[in-house]
Amino acid sequence: MMFWYGHGVSGWGWFAVSAGMIVFWALIITLAVMLFRYLNSPREDTHAHTTAASTPEDILRKRLARGEIDEEEYRHRLSTLHAGPLSKT
Repeated sequence: MMFWYGHGVSGWGWFAVSAGMIVFWALIITLAVMLFRYLNSPREDTHAHTTAASTPEDILRKRLARGEIDEEEYRHRLSTLHAGPLSKT
C-alpha cells in the first residue's frame, strides 16, 4: 500500500514530463529544419560585380555607366591603364 501513495509521480508530474518531452522534440525538429534550410539556401556572391574575369577596362566602363565617374575621368584613367605601369626613379 505504501507504494501507491509515497513513491509515485502525481498528475502534475506526468504533465510536466510530457510537456517537457514535447518541447524537447519540437526544439530538435526545429533546429534540424533550420539547419537543412541553411545548408540548401543559395549563396550570394559578395564580389559579383568584380569577378576575376572582369578586365580593368570593364570595371571602368561599369563605373562610368553607374555614374561613379564622369567621361573626363574615365578617359584619363583609361589612358593611364594603356600607358602601362609607372616606373620608380
